[in-house]
Amino acid sequence: MILTVDVGNSNIVVGLWNEKGLQHRWRIHTVIKKTEDEYGTIFKSLLIDEKVEITHITAACLSSVVPPLTGPFTVMLERLVGKRPIVLGPEVYEKLPITVLNPYEIGSDLVADALAAYELAGGAALVVDFGTALTFTAIDGKGVIQGVSIAPGLNTAVLALSRDTAQLPPVDLAIPPAPYGKNTVHAIQAGIVYGYTGLVEYLVEKISQSLGEPLQVIGTGGLCRVISPLTTVFTSINPDLTLYGLKRVAEIVTSTSP
Repeated sequence: MILTVDVGNSNIVVGLWNEKGLQHRWRIHTVIKKTEDEYGTIFKSLLIDEKVEITHITAACLSSVVPPLTGPFTVMLERLVGKRPIVLGPEVYEKLPITVLNPYEIGSDLVADALAAYELAGGAALVVDFGTALTFTAIDGKGVIQGVSIAPGLNTAVLALSRDTAQLPPVDLAIPPAPYGKNTVHAIQAGIVYGYTGLVEYLVEKISQSLGEPLQVIGTGGLCRVISPLTTVFTSINPDLTLYGLKRVAEIVTSTSP
């Protein structure tokens, strides 16, 4: 079995894979102040609750875009699994069947996304990942990550409105009855949900034109479910794309290790 861990700014998403596919998936709120011991206790509890035999885990792969947690998670996973985890970064990128042009700037989660999309699409792809940031990662038909576009994530925009204005509350994101609201909640939902739908459609169009070759557009991330019913821009939706990419990283690296 392969344990995949995606440490993000808002959530930590964990997947456990075997030869049949993704068997278990967990989501944990990211807390920077937690120690490796505290996270280790959480992980052990998750695995025990699902009656997972930890000794059957043959590899762990970690992506972290939260630098203060990268070290603690590396230590925690090594203690948990009994072997050092594969930490996705520039040294690992060199072993992958894709090309990362700016390895010290791109987020490791986006590299995992790109690898997964390139393999699943069988060529050029654009990943739209709805996380704390909304990211668009373009990979061409030769497996070269051409670049990334970044915008504030949907919830990030909602929280900014609430934080920086006196009368706008935080709201749950859902498709409102109309593209304008007759109350504050619907007004915010209309601006964010319909506005971001337009943002996604326009950026997908411009990136597709710039790349200059047919591509598949794959949506992922928790809030993709809010936007996807309003547009036909996505070729497919894959909520576990990052975890799948991390699984493939583990398989590729372990198969090439001496």
